[in-house]
Amino acid sequence: MGSACIKITKYFLFLFNLLFFILGAMILGFGVWILADKSSFIFVLQTSSSSLNVGAYVCIGVGAVTMLMGFLGCIGAVNEVRCLLGLYFVFLLLILVTQVAAGVLFYFNMDKVKQEVGGIITKIIQNYKDGQEDKLQEAWDYVQAQGKCCGWDGFYNWTENTELMNRTNVTYPCSCENKTEDDSALVRKGFCEAHIVNKTQSGNSPQDWPVYQEGCKSKVQAWLQDNLGIILGVCVGVAVIELLGMLLSICLCRHIHSEDYSKVPKY
Repeated sequence: MGSACIKITKYFLFLFNLLFFILGAMILGFGVWILADKSSFIFVLQTSSSSLNVGAYVCIGVGAVTMLMGFLGCIGAVNEVRCLLGLYFVFLLLILVTQVAAGVLFYFNMDKVKQEVGGIITKIIQNYKDGQEDKLQEAWDYVQAQGKCCGWDGFYNWTENTELMNRTNVTYPCSCENKTEDDSALVRKGFCEAHIVNKTQSGNSPQDWPVYQEGCKSKVQAWLQDNLGIILGVCVGVAVIELLGMLLSICLCRHIHSEDYSKVPKY
């Protein structure tokens, strides 16, 4: 009966470590995605907040160590190597503590991240140059076109751009254009001139811009909330598997210890 329970424990531990390995790969892939993505709002976040870069490297490190621990746990469970199981338990405990600390740190720095994001986007709008090849400008054009929004708090944020407001004709950010047809896949860049008939006043007046009125702040916050839910779901799943893995590794370690002790030859 005891042998059957140990076999079940061993196979369950192997299964949990296999899932642990896969979830570790997901965490590592998420960190790589943060550093590699150059075409969406994640690039703006990465540039605006050093905390996000640190978080990406933490994800890569935790994911790599998690995959290694999953591999060691599989070997230790199948071959019943007590040393590997003990090392596996210690590293699982350290990873779990690191994840909890990182989550708490991120939670208490959310307001700081929001302020940093708002500040960097304001600078992007103020320093936006027509015809300039810049990754941040392209990322923000993508956000405005896909989110169907303009500016951070509203389209009036673009009045802080000196080049745009010095135009004599009615000119607006192309990515902010309020389109009636569904062609959001095409992201227009730079500034566009509006052809307005019977315009009496001269100069570039924001009231004449054919753009979205709503700012992107609410859209970005909704995007963050959606993606944060996925991230938290993955982290909770990893934590549950970690706890189960720690419990099963302790049970298997105790069994191996008792078996090894009983097998000592008596003279």
